[in-house]
Order: sequence, then structure tokens, then C-alpha cells
Amino acid sequence: MPHIGWKCLKGAFVTVVALGFGFLILPLLVIIPLSFNVEPYFTFTEGMLRFDGDAYSLRWYRSIVENPEWRAAIGNSFFIGIFAAALATVLGTLAAMGLNHPKFPFREFVSAFVISPMVTPVIIVAVGVFFFYSAIGLGQTRLGLILAHAMLGAPFVVITVSATLAGFDHTLLRAAASLGAGPITAFRRIQLPIIAPGVFTGALFAFAASFDEVVIVLFLGGVDQRTIPRQMWSGIREEISPTILAIATLLIAFAILVLLAVELLQKSGKRIHEDT
Repeated sequence: MPHIGWKCLKGAFVTVVALGFGFLILPLLVIIPLSFNVEPYFTFTEGMLRFDGDAYSLRWYRSIVENPEWRAAIGNSFFIGIFAAALATVLGTLAAMGLNHPKFPFREFVSAFVISPMVTPVIIVAVGVFFFYSAIGLGQTRLGLILAHAMLGAPFVVITVSATLAGFDHTLLRAAASLGAGPITAFRRIQLPIIAPGVFTGALFAFAASFDEVVIVLFLGGVDQRTIPRQMWSGIREEISPTILAIATLLIAFAILVLLAVELLQKSGKRIHEDT
């Protein structure tokens, strides 16, 4: 009897988890078949429900390539995201290393201040960035967006690198110093290779945060700085088109690839810690 009760409890748990995942994921999965609709509708046509091949088309995916506004938005998203992630990775890694030092003064306060952009409502950050950057001439510029997005992405780097540094054996640095290695050499040849999975994971999260951000772009970006989320926002408000569903499907696939890359980096980090 206890064995049967455990099986029933396990089955109920699996059912609840499956229903929860379904509730969260099904709205995303609906977007994918609709993006192949040959008609300019946001609903399933009779042909689609019958799985008629003529009811499906790559029409809206081709429109992404043919539309210069979408091409410019994609280029802006990758350009701003890559440079913002690079800047956030450098600054976040340095901040994490400083905060990980036991003699760092006011470590808890500074740590809370550094990750505050992650927990502060984005609208508040956007308003502050808008007034400050406009006053110094960075409004409606790519540089302004890169700096603002780097500010949003840096906390992710700080958290991931700090988690990696928590398991780092500092005796390795002392051993390197005893052998004549300077701080930069010890960092480059010993510490950085070990914490690299955490650094790359933080960089991916920083890039994803920039790639997905829309509020700051609405405040700070000009016509020439439209990103994919900004273009989707404009498309929903100005012209409803299934092209939005096609780009959303591509973004879902991109997000899956990012998560897979993060998982591989985490496994690589575990293997490095086991070897050391």
C-alpha cells in the first residue's frame, strides 16, 4: 500500500508539472505555426487546420529579408547587443573580482548597488538614462544605447562570475606568485581559464538582456537606432502583420540556442572545478 501511494503521489506531481509547463509554453508554441500562415491573419485558417500544404508559406520570413526596416533593426540589435555585452562582461568581471575579495570595504552595500539595475523597474532606469544621456549629448545615439544596455547586462555578469569565483581556490594564485608570476600573468594564465565558463555565461545573459530590451530604446533610441523589439512594438501599433510572428519564431529559436549554450558552459565549468 505505501508503494502504491508513492506511485500515485509521483504521478500527481508529474501531472501538475506537465500542466504547468504546458500553461507556460503553449502560448509560445502557437506562434510558430501561425508564422507560416499564407494569409495575413493572426488566426488559424481552415486550410491550416486541415494541414493543407497550400495554406502554409515562408512568405513572412521572406518579408523580413526584403524589408529594409527589419534588416536595419536586426543589424542594430546585433551591433548594440555585442558591444554592450562586451562592455558589460569586462566591467562585470572586474566588479565581481573586487567584490569577491574579503577585504573589499562595504562589500554588501556595493554589491547591492551594482546589481540594482536588475531589480529596479526598467521604466525608472529608462527615464533616468534619458534625462542624463540627453544632457550630455548621448541621446538618440548608438553609443548611448550601448552604455545603457551594458548597465543592464553588467549585473548578470557580476552574479555569474561571482558564483564561479566562490569555488575558486585562491591558493593557486599564491602558488603562482611564489613562482614569480605577477598579478596580470596569474589572472590571465590561471584564474581566467578557470572562471571562463562563468564569464561567457554572463556575457550571453548580458547579450540576451540587450537583445530583448525595448523600454530604454523607446526613450533613448532614434529612428536610426531601432532594434528588433522596437520594430516589433512599432509593427503592433502601426501595422499588424504576421511578419511579427515570423521574427518572434526566430527569436524563440535564438533563445533556445542561448540557453543550450549556457547549459554547455555550466557543464564545462563543473568539469573544470572537478579537475582543479
